Amino acid sequence: MWWPIGPYGTMMAVILLSTIPLRNFLTRDEPEKRLALSELPDEIRTKGYRWIIALYVVMYLYKFFIDHHNEPIKARVGGYTHWIHGFEGDFTLWAQEAFRNDLLTDILSFHYLFVYLFIIWFSPMYFILVRDHVMADKAALNYLVIYLLAVPLYLFFNVEVTSSYIPGMDALFYHDSWYLRFITDNDPTDNGIPSLHFGLPIGLLIIHRLHCREQGIDIREWRHREFDLFVLANCVIYIFSIQYLGIHWILDIIPGVILAVVCALFVHKWQPRIRARPENGWKSLIPEKRSLTTAVVFALLCTSALVMVAVDGSGTDEDIPTMRMGPGDVNIDTVEIHSLWDPVGVEVRNVGEAPVHVIILERSLVVPHTDNGEVDWDSVVAGSALNPGFQGVVLGAGESWETEVMTPSIFDTKLILCRVAGIEDGVGELRITMHYVDDELLWSALLSSLPAFLITGLVINDRLRRSEEVVGEQPADVQA
Repeated sequence: MWWPIGPYGTMMAVILLSTIPLRNFLTRDEPEKRLALSELPDEIRTKGYRWIIALYVVMYLYKFFIDHHNEPIKARVGGYTHWIHGFEGDFTLWAQEAFRNDLLTDILSFHYLFVYLFIIWFSPMYFILVRDHVMADKAALNYLVIYLLAVPLYLFFNVEVTSSYIPGMDALFYHDSWYLRFITDNDPTDNGIPSLHFGLPIGLLIIHRLHCREQGIDIREWRHREFDLFVLANCVIYIFSIQYLGIHWILDIIPGVILAVVCALFVHKWQPRIRARPENGWKSLIPEKRSLTTAVVFALLCTSALVMVAVDGSGTDEDIPTMRMGPGDVNIDTVEIHSLWDPVGVEVRNVGEAPVHVIILERSLVVPHTDNGEVDWDSVVAGSALNPGFQGVVLGAGESWETEVMTPSIFDTKLILCRVAGIEDGVGELRITMHYVDDELLWSALLSSLPAFLITGLVINDRLRRSEEVVGEQPADVQA
């Protein structure tokens, strides 16, 4: 599929165009609750929604900042896909092969990207457009907080997507001519844990229930029940689609749910304080002494654990593959652009038994030859062999290849393509390590992880305090 504004532009255009019609559908029984678009600027001003707008701008910049760390520090933290595969095996491959269908692939690929962006945008917008400022705050905070919570796992516990590690598993979403450019620009394919495509909507669902419980409302009678069911239905679809498309492991869902619970508890408790900040001042956002102490201690313990366990830990073992492929599989890795003047050092080690053909070339030479999870290797090589930037080698068992790749333009993205060479069976296993000019970002990565630990520490303290209050409220004979 081709479209001049690409996947992201297309998704956002559809989202914007569908916002008002869907709001009207969800409020068809209470049109008096709707906010007219002409009233929106005044509503933003009077309800203080400018902070939500600022939050989304900050999140865009913060995500770019975090993504900038992912590859440069990987040489120091390695990856743990082998742990997940050793525990889970090839179940997701069965799910893909059992239901493989081109139409299903197209629908689920569109759903995977569209609904995630839709929930991020539409959730707060919907609540704003139906005059529910409390839930608008909570929906926006849900996006911010769950991403903050995921940062330590994204940076220090790299887990590759299933299609990069399970032989025979096709990257149905990633290896498609329409999505490939967007994916290689925006999606580090080693951020398997946690699955925020599942965790973010689950966090929103939990927030809905906490809010209803606080208001003394049965969720079935809540005025936003249909929206809640819409989010729930998409979570069910995600459980299947993230397996089928060759993206997530089943185990990726569990950390996503855990983070969703922590996120929801934090957002539910802190939204009133954030909303009251203009009247109460910035000091009102400082936690009480006990909560702050618990959060700081927890953050220091977790950060120390990252330094002692994750940095230069077992994930950096040079004999462990970062990607695996079966006969006919083509795996892709991205050389990110971090400098227009300094080369990226690329080291490829064959840690398996089968010989593997490895090539490095411009992304534009690959895009036309990808479709529905498959890469036409022969066409790629035939059309690229005479290109000045083309590099290639066949690595036998135990051999390695070190080279440098220049990225003189922000549009000059290079891809590494790998395929088992010259045999009918066997599994190719490679360890690819890239060295960037800014590969000493470890300290800023650790600092970027602190908010996740502080938030979790605050939630833990709050849960402990509630438990103590429950025990204190029980009769003496029950306590005894």
